[in-house]
Amino acid sequence: MPEMMNISKEKMAAARVLVVGDVMLDRYWYGAVDRISPEAPVPIVRITREEERNGGAANVAYNVVTLGAQASLLTVVGEDEASHKLEALLVGTGIRTHFGRDAELKTTVKLRVIGRQQQLLRLDFENTPKTEVLASQSAAFAKLLPEHDAVLFSDYGKGGLAHVSDMIARARAAGKPILIDPKGADYSRYQNASLITPNRAELQQVIGPWLDESELQTKVHHLRQQLGLDAVLLTRSEEGMTLFDAQGQLHVSAQAREVFDVTGAGDTVIATMAALVAAGMSLREALPLANRAGGLVVGKFGTATVSYEELFS
Repeated sequence: MPEMMNISKEKMAAARVLVVGDVMLDRYWYGAVDRISPEAPVPIVRITREEERNGGAANVAYNVVTLGAQASLLTVVGEDEASHKLEALLVGTGIRTHFGRDAELKTTVKLRVIGRQQQLLRLDFENTPKTEVLASQSAAFAKLLPEHDAVLFSDYGKGGLAHVSDMIARARAAGKPILIDPKGADYSRYQNASLITPNRAELQQVIGPWLDESELQTKVHHLRQQLGLDAVLLTRSEEGMTLFDAQGQLHVSAQAREVFDVTGAGDTVIATMAALVAAGMSLREALPLANRAGGLVVGKFGTATVSYEELFS
């Protein structure tokens, strides 16, 4: 296990991360389950409490500021109740929001119904943004880029990153580290990024299955060279995570703890990597700390975050 480095609170506070991607409103309806419905074999949930949280790229940006770094959030939302709720949640977090609005877009909402501390059902409300709004997002990106130390693209496949290739090219030309939480089977759009962070299922979609570590290493290094990526960080749940770069590979084991909820763990990992890289750490130096942050957040319920104190205690 590589040694964990420390970074001062002051240095973290000076680090600036530009988060670009698909935001969503995470809604939780909690209730009591006392009986099964007479209409169908499903539980009846009597709702007793409702909660709303930042989701998607908004949760990523929230993870960055909770760690003590600065975050700007560039995204496209609808002109609807969900977008205003999301904006209200972000007020007071310290995140600088840059919302492009599309009147015909439904801001993505994920509604989870919880009974007996278990998720019983998830309902998704969403559609895809219009091209004109996405074009204005690219112009806003060009303006914001010089003010930041690292760029983080949070791709949830909701259509908000249609111009991601152009933005990567611009960030690369400006010499900024580019970190991407990828989605889908086509990674060619992420060409020339500094780091992509797929999980096992996501990576398998792109490179196919592997029989052993040797085949995995060969396939990932081929992907890295093919796309001009500096590194690939494979997150492997209970097996920890592995960084593949020009020096070879670096593995960190999962920190043993009770797993309560994996929701948003990927957001925490990439947000921690981005904040630390923005503060001047290399990807290899940031890896064990991102692994620790991921381990801490799975012990919490729902989309959660990790503070500077928790990470460095």
